[in-house]
Amino acid sequence: MMKQIRAIIPAAGRGKRLRAICDDCPKAMYKIVNKPMLEIVLDNVDFIDDKDIYIVVGYCKEKIIEYFKDRLNYVEQTQQLGTGHAVMECAPYFEDFDGTVLITFGDMPLFKKEDFIKMCRQHEENQADCTLMTAENPDLKLWARVVRDENGRFAAIVEGKDCNEEQAKIKELFSGVMVFNSKSLFSVLPLVGCANVQNEYYVTEVPELMVKQGMKVETYFIEDGDDLRGINTPEDLDVCKEILLKRNADV
Repeated sequence: MMKQIRAIIPAAGRGKRLRAICDDCPKAMYKIVNKPMLEIVLDNVDFIDDKDIYIVVGYCKEKIIEYFKDRLNYVEQTQQLGTGHAVMECAPYFEDFDGTVLITFGDMPLFKKEDFIKMCRQHEENQADCTLMTAENPDLKLWARVVRDENGRFAAIVEGKDCNEEQAKIKELFSGVMVFNSKSLFSVLPLVGCANVQNEYYVTEVPELMVKQGMKVETYFIEDGDDLRGINTPEDLDVCKEILLKRNADV
C-alpha cells in the first residue's frame, strides 16, 4: 500500500501564444477534444483524492475556480516567477505532510494515469527523495536532457537551449514530471536560485541540488515520447488533439 499522495499542478500561466484563440482564458483551460486540458490532467491523476490536489492559479484564476468549484485546493501565484516559485507558494500547506508529492503541469495533457501510478509506486519502493519521468523523442530537439554521471546515475537536467555539443546528443529527455518525498522537496526548494535570463525559479534545479546533498534521485522511463509534448501554440494544440483522438480510437 502506497503512502498518502498529494499532487501540485502549476496552472497559473497566461498562454500568450494561444491568445488568438481566446484572449481571457488561462492557458490550462484551453480546450482539447472538448475538455479543458487541465481537466484531462486531473482525469489522469484521479487516483489521488481531490482534497489532496493543489492547483496553482494566477492569470484569470476565477475561470479555473468557477469551473472546478471547491472540489480542489487553489494556491494563488500572484507573480509568475517560474515553476519553482509556483511550488514554493504551496509550502505553507505542506508543513505537516510527510508523504509523496507528484508534480505535473496543467498544460501537459498527454501523460497517462498508469505511468503516474507506477512512477509513484517505484518512488516509494526505492525510498527515493526524488524520481524524474524521462523518455526519448528525437522530434523534441529543444527539450531538456538528463545528464548522468560515470556510473549511470542522475547528475543534472540541462535545458535544451543550454546544451553544449555533447549534451545535445543525449537521447534521454526530461518530461517535467517529478515525484518527491515532501519533506525532502520543501527542505531543498529554498536553495533554488534565479540567476538565469528570465530571473525565474525553476523546480528542475531541485533534483541536482538533492544529488549534491547526498539525497537519492531516481528516474522512471516511459516508452511513449509523445507524452512529453506540452501546449504553447495553436499548432501544439492541433498535434496533441490528433494524438488524443488516435489514442481514444485505439481503445
